[in-house]
Amino acid sequence: MEKTYKIEVDCANCADKMESASKKVDGVVNCNINFMTLKMTIEFATSANIDSVMKEVVRACKKVERDCEIYL
Repeated sequence: MEKTYKIEVDCANCADKMESASKKVDGVVNCNINFMTLKMTIEFATSANIDSVMKEVVRACKKVERDCEIYL
C-alpha cells in the first residue's frame, strides 16, 4: 500500500536525510520525498500496521530534523 503525506521541512538536504532515515524503518518498502511539493510518499509492506510504522517514521525523521512536520 502507498500513501502520501504533506510535510514541512526547511531544506532539500534535510528532506534527503529524512527520506534515507524513513527507508530504514521496518515496514517501509520505499520512501520518496519531493522537497518542491513538500510531499512524502511511503510504500508500506503488505503486513505492516500503517499507524505504528508512521510513528516510527516520524521518530526517525525528528532525529534528523527536529523542526520537521509530517501531517498524518
